[in-house]
Amino acid sequence: MLSWLDLVAVPLLAKVCLVGMFPLSAYDKVVHWDEARAQAATGPLPFPGLLLVLGIVVEAVTPVMIVTGWYDRAGAFVLAGFCAVTAVLFHRFWEFPRFWSRDGEGRAHFWDFFKNFGLVGGLLLVVIGGGYAPASEVVRHPLASGPQAAPTQP
Repeated sequence: MLSWLDLVAVPLLAKVCLVGMFPLSAYDKVVHWDEARAQAATGPLPFPGLLLVLGIVVEAVTPVMIVTGWYDRAGAFVLAGFCAVTAVLFHRFWEFPRFWSRDGEGRAHFWDFFKNFGLVGGLLLVVIGGGYAPASEVVRHPLASGPQAAPTQP
């Protein structure tokens, strides 16, 4: 028999861990508007102020959608797109010749780029996920493979 821990607590905790930084990031952009706008202006797109406002809305609203389950797949899809676009437009590590060196200017961009795509992967799992493996089953068989999607019938 599945427990509340299996059905609610662990999936909720996983979602909070996945998206918990985004509302804090939105708040940081509001509090440090000038710095955030200056960073947005470094990208190739026009209207950095408008982009910043849109980013704040995405970072504030979509995590709530994901955690509450209200159109969570749509919210995860939008947030995954936001993370991918942010990585490609604002963390262009390849533009720095010494990005891999210890004191290279692009090193932080390198890691931010790949962290963003790690988030994209987690968010896409919310989009396509469906059911979760019960926490009690994971505890009983911690090294077993996760649930696989059922094949569709022709």
